[in-house]
Amino acid sequence: MKDILNHLFQGGTLSEDEAYALMGRISEKAFPDAQVAALLTVFRMRSITAGELLGLRRALVERAVPIDLSAYAPIDIVGTGGDGKNTFNISTCSAFVVAGAGYRVAKHGNYGATSVSGASTVLEQHGVRFTNDAGRLERSIEASGVAYLHAPLFHPALAAVGPVRRALGVATAFNLLGPLVNPCKPACQMLGVARLDQMRLYVQALTRLGLGFTVVNGLDGYDEVSLTGAFKMVSNHYECIFSPQDLGLTAVSPEQLAGGATPADAAAIFDAVLEQRATTAQRDCVTASAAVAISTICPEKTMDECLAEARESLASGRAMQAFRRFVEINAA
Repeated sequence: MKDILNHLFQGGTLSEDEAYALMGRISEKAFPDAQVAALLTVFRMRSITAGELLGLRRALVERAVPIDLSAYAPIDIVGTGGDGKNTFNISTCSAFVVAGAGYRVAKHGNYGATSVSGASTVLEQHGVRFTNDAGRLERSIEASGVAYLHAPLFHPALAAVGPVRRALGVATAFNLLGPLVNPCKPACQMLGVARLDQMRLYVQALTRLGLGFTVVNGLDGYDEVSLTGAFKMVSNHYECIFSPQDLGLTAVSPEQLAGGATPADAAAIFDAVLEQRATTAQRDCVTASAAVAISTICPEKTMDECLAEARESLASGRAMQAFRRFVEINAA
């Protein structure tokens, strides 16, 4: 590790294979915490490269609890978090709208880092019990269209760096890894990022992984299709900037997307969206997010067609039905 640190301190970078080997040793607790902290500090002081990120990723995915959902060709819908906006659970709600439209979702998530309610938080509010049991996950995606993979149950290797991350108390390279280490290796991914430099990094990484993808960035700092302003989309098919008006929608204010002060508040908003009691701003934001996910799965469809499918999923009650079936299976 000393040689690696000296190389990095002098401005060097690691190849993908070097980063892979290093992560393997870290997961075996081969290095003192102080050296691991120094490594993470390097990646905090300068941007991690796509090769370094992919090497770390490969080591974690290889050590993850295996789960094969490839028969369902699912999409993962996830944000990096860390935008500090404390929005309600837009991407999680969108997952059930996408499922209600007839597609399959394998969502990889965790508790919130900078918001009141992460994906795991809002699902736990509904009595969901997380599992890495393959049989239950297959039943869930078969019956409801959604399987939820709670990250800590699938990545024991991350336990080795947990104390260091907590002691540092700042975002590290491992925050960037979360969206890339879904253990079921989904067929495609919609990924929200808070910054344009993160967009470039993930586009490089996802391209090299060969996934169908769309990376979205709210140009005012959201890791969502927030409709608070223009947002940029980059996929392996196109690159564009949309305003809410381009989608036939009205711009919303940050206050209209607030997730509340408690997990119970966030769960109430989540329910209101799926039960069609939400505000227009909340509903439109989820609809737009789901439409982008559908366009990721079906790039041949226009955005208007994808929006129509998302609206129908909500209006018909199929999104709510998907969520109820999901809870029935996963709260047992």
